[in-house]
Amino acid sequence: KEDRNTPENAGYNILSCIGNEARVISGAAKGKKGTIIGMHGGAEHVLVDFSNNVIKKLVYGDKIQVIAYGMGLAIINHPEIKFFNLDPDLLLKINPGLDSGGNLEFPVVVKVPPYLMGSGLGYGPVISGDYDITMADEKVVKKLGLDKLRFGDIVAIEDTDNSYGRVYRPGATTIGVVVHSDCVLAGHGPGVTTILTSSKGKIKPKINKNANIGYYLKIGRFRKK
Repeated sequence: KEDRNTPENAGYNILSCIGNEARVISGAAKGKKGTIIGMHGGAEHVLVDFSNNVIKKLVYGDKIQVIAYGMGLAIINHPEIKFFNLDPDLLLKINPGLDSGGNLEFPVVVKVPPYLMGSGLGYGPVISGDYDITMADEKVVKKLGLDKLRFGDIVAIEDTDNSYGRVYRPGATTIGVVVHSDCVLAGHGPGVTTILTSSKGKIKPKINKNANIGYYLKIGRFRKK
């Protein structure tokens, strides 16, 4: 049985950041490049986007090297905003601005209330893995527009602090990326990998239909045909 709890795989999950380059270094697709798009906790997977032409050449056992970059990312003058799992170059492409009160205005597709967060709570640090938006209440899901979520969407989780784990904290804000799809199991749903959080509420989400990492990186459905 494959053991995903090895130190090597832990390092792979912890150091990889969304937006990092992933390079195939063996097999028929050797030399081709992809992009890290998230981490899936529990399975301890690092998720990579490749073009369809590259995927056709990949086989089990091919080695992929990640150019890990982003651990320790910070805005020096704003220590109340903490970053995780985010390539600095992707942050520059998203290009969030500061309002007159020094709050970081960050584009998101939707805002998610804290009571909808499920699997992944209590799972330790947020420098790897994800946690899930529960989707059991169809009326709430439709009302909030969660039924339209797609891979790569950037979302805000309200009243939630991810500074030292995932906790409910009124006034705090967490931003994450949707990295996997819905699930029929209770407590599970679309997974969100954290990219920044503020226990002081210094992040102000701004609704933007283009708030998707694919849009900024030109990958996935945004890749040129």
